[in-house]
Amino acid sequence: MLLDKKAAVVTGAATGIGEAIARLFAQQGASVFLWDRDAARNEQTARAIAAETGAFTRALTVDVSIRAQVTAAMNEVLGHAGRGDILVNNAGIFPRRRFLEMSEAEWDHMQNVNLKSMFHCIQAAAPHMLEQGSGKIVNVSSVTFHLGVAELSHYVASKGGVIGLTRSLAREFGDRNVHINCITPGAINSESEKNFVSAEQAAFFVSNQCLKRRITPLDVAKVALFLSSEGSDGMTGQTLNVDGGWAMH
Repeated sequence: MLLDKKAAVVTGAATGIGEAIARLFAQQGASVFLWDRDAARNEQTARAIAAETGAFTRALTVDVSIRAQVTAAMNEVLGHAGRGDILVNNAGIFPRRRFLEMSEAEWDHMQNVNLKSMFHCIQAAAPHMLEQGSGKIVNVSSVTFHLGVAELSHYVASKGGVIGLTRSLAREFGDRNVHINCITPGAINSESEKNFVSAEQAAFFVSNQCLKRRITPLDVAKVALFLSSEGSDGMTGQTLNVDGGWAMH
């Protein structure tokens, strides 16, 4: 039980990578608070994980781009658990758009959901972590930052900002034993992928990887578990690729 008696918040937890992280954390003994905008799906996921693992789970409906909702949800977590040990900032969006066709509103929405949300969530969680003298924060970025991908300039810019935020806060929080690291997932074989990735594109992803298989949400969850457990106590400010060996840095 790598996370026994820990209280963890996972954003974007109703499906995909977030769901896999929430489930694995529960299996490892954590009390897991699942945050997502999709109330019905989030409740369903939380109930399923609790039934499978016997762990405490609670689904909270949160739009992480709205500060008031983040603050209220974090207050509920701290009020119930009395502590906040782990924050996984996973929530994000992935719409494609050519740069010269992109509106300012589309640019701003991407930054608000993918980057500013982490500003809200970390400001809500970090004071308690700093006070208790321990904490693990895991930010989910994207391998697209290392690769550069056309028609995703607003997305890649937001995910680059996540890496910069991670590095800077590692400097600020390290003397209080609060660790903050980052994961850059590659092409993940998730439920939502079918909405924007063709079979030909999926085959192209694998052809660029060293590992000739699709990377799954569980692959990412296992690295999130490592970064949230004592196994990563000597690490902060780092970015780990989970992309089957596509990008190397």
